[in-house]
Amino acid sequence: MKSTTRGTLAAVMTGVAAAVGAAAATPAAAVPIPVPLGGAERALGMELPRAGGELPLPVPGSPEGPRFVTGRLVPDRTLPQLPLSGGLPGGNLDAPLPQVLGDDFEHLGVSAPAADLRTLTPGLSVDTPLTSPNPNNLGLPDAKLPQLAVLTPLLQTVPAANLGLGG
Repeated sequence: MKSTTRGTLAAVMTGVAAAVGAAAATPAAAVPIPVPLGGAERALGMELPRAGGELPLPVPGSPEGPRFVTGRLVPDRTLPQLPLSGGLPGGNLDAPLPQVLGDDFEHLGVSAPAADLRTLTPGLSVDTPLTSPNPNNLGLPDAKLPQLAVLTPLLQTVPAANLGLGG
């Protein structure tokens, strides 16, 4: 393996290790991902757009356990909902725009920061077709209609984006 290939591989592994370390240090935070275009700028002799992204890592939470309800044989929320927190990916782009008069560049920037995301998985609540023991019926349970409920999933986020023009 050539030394340049080894150096490139080492740089990539260092970047991945830094991203994983940053993600482990700040749970539910976005890990910045720059797009390196410096070499292409020097090779072409012109200013290129600057691009980057943010990749949030989802973090599972602890589920709310079953709740015991009086009058029911099976606890409520038999299959609990699992909360997940994380975010939507973000991105940044800053592109140079040539002016008609003069040598200066104006920049057009688009920024969509990573947005927080909160979710809950679907859950299940079941009840048996029998009631609790009835003392008036010699301790035998009474019959009733069975109940089944699907707890709906939840998805909450507020995405945003900015567009700007500057010098």
